[in-house]
Amino acid sequence: MRARVYWPVTVAAALLVGLLAYGLTTTGTDTTLDQAVAKGERPQPPVASPLPVLGGTGTRSLADFKGKVVLVNVWASWCPPCVDELPLIEQAHKTLSKQGGTVLGIDVKENSGAALEAVGKFGLSYPVVRDRDGSFVRKWGQTGYPETYVLDRAGRVAAVRRLPVTEEWLRATLPPLLDEQA
Repeated sequence: MRARVYWPVTVAAALLVGLLAYGLTTTGTDTTLDQAVAKGERPQPPVASPLPVLGGTGTRSLADFKGKVVLVNVWASWCPPCVDELPLIEQAHKTLSKQGGTVLGIDVKENSGAALEAVGKFGLSYPVVRDRDGSFVRKWGQTGYPETYVLDRAGRVAAVRRLPVTEEWLRATLPPLLDEQA
């Protein structure tokens, strides 16, 4: 009698393992932006709906910043590397804003109170929007936190950083883009 019960359970378990393996091998991170930028191309960013302003009213979209160099920083206050880089991102914003650029922070998958607390603690002066469910950054091929993308004045993706930013990376990435005309 017990042998009859084990057979269907074993088959079901094998099917589930097979489906899991199939899912893991056929779905992966979208590295389209990374590959294009690595080839020297500047692709258009993924099309996405405007996001709500963190702690405010209204929405913001990338189109709001057309003609500016935009450093798009994906972060969350529960992410230690994200929090560690916030002072450097704020410093980059101050430099960018003097030269026709800006930072756009995208807080992902957390309650707005924790994010607002981080904004206040670090005195962030750049616009921050909320991606409540992560759907906006998934379109960018997000692999983790933090991630940073830099858009040129024409609104195209010119740089991708899938790790915390460094001063060296910012110095190598931003000045040439700021020198370009739209």
